[in-house]
Amino acid sequence: MTRPLLPVVAGPTASGKTAVAVALALSAGGEVVSADSMQIYRGMDILTAMPTPEEMRGVPHHMLGVFSPREKCSAAAYRERALVCIEKIRGRGRLPIVCGGTGLYINALTRPLGFAAQGDEAIRDELTGIAEGPNGRARLHAMLESVDPESAARLHPNDVRRVVRALEIFRLTGRTQTEQAALDAQRGDGPFAERIYALDWPRDVLYARIDRRVEAMLSAGLVEEVQRLMRNENEYTTAAQAIGYKEIAAALRGECALAEAVETLKQATRNYAKRQLTWFRRDARVHWVPAQNRTAEEIAADIHKDILKDTEVQR
Repeated sequence: MTRPLLPVVAGPTASGKTAVAVALALSAGGEVVSADSMQIYRGMDILTAMPTPEEMRGVPHHMLGVFSPREKCSAAAYRERALVCIEKIRGRGRLPIVCGGTGLYINALTRPLGFAAQGDEAIRDELTGIAEGPNGRARLHAMLESVDPESAARLHPNDVRRVVRALEIFRLTGRTQTEQAALDAQRGDGPFAERIYALDWPRDVLYARIDRRVEAMLSAGLVEEVQRLMRNENEYTTAAQAIGYKEIAAALRGECALAEAVETLKQATRNYAKRQLTWFRRDARVHWVPAQNRTAEEIAADIHKDILKDTEVQR
C-alpha cells in the first residue's frame, strides 16, 4: 500500500520555517500542522513566537494552542492529535504540511512506534539534575515509583542512569518502559512517505536572525506577557519551560537588569538552535535547503518541485 506524502519544513528557531511552509501551502493547496512543543500551549503567544494571522496569510494552521498550559503534552499525545488533523486535511483533498523545530514531534509523526528510543537530552539533563540535588536519588526513584512502579521495583535508586531512562520514556510517550518495549517490538514502516526539508543558514547569519527575533518579541510585549504569566503561575506551569520566561522573570524580580536578561535570552536561544541543528543533522532523511539571500517563495518553489518529482507517493 502506497504511503501518503507528508512534506515537513524543519530547522532551527528563527530560520523562517513558517514563511516557507505558508508559501508551500499556498502553492500546493495545503494546510500547516505545527510541530512545536511550546506553541502547542495556549496563552504564551509572544514567548513561543506563535505565528500571527498576518504570517499565516489565510492558510489554516493546526496544533497551535490546543493544550492548556497546565497540561503535559507527551510526544505520544502530540502524535495522536496531529494524526487526526492530518487525516482530516487529506480528507478535504488538501496537502498536510508539517512545520516546526521540535525533532521529537516530527519523529513522533514519521517514525515507527520506537521513536522514543532516541530520547531527549533536555529531559535527561533535568532528571539528572534532580538526582544530583539534596536526597536526589531517593526523590528521583520516588518519581518513578509514582508513574511506573514495575520499573521502580526492579531498579535500585543508585542506578541513576536507568531510573532516568525509565522516567524519560514515560515523559516522551506517556507509557511505562515495559509498555513502550512491547510497542517497539511491533515496529514497521512509519505511516507516511515523509520528505523533511531543513532550512540551512550560515551560523553567524542564523544567530543574527535570533537576536532580531528576540528584539521583535520585546517590541511585541514580551515583558508584559511574562508579567501576566507570573501573576498566574498556577495556571501557566508550562511557561517556566519556555525559553525566555525564566530570563525575563529574573529581571522582573530584580535579580538582574533587563538588558542582562535579554542577552541571556539571546544566548539561551542560540544554544537551543545548536541543539536543534545537532538533532536534524544526525537524521539522514533531512534535505538541507540553502536559505540565505532567498525568499520564502523561492525556497517553497524548490520544495514543491522536489515533492512533485516523487512518483512513488500519493497525496
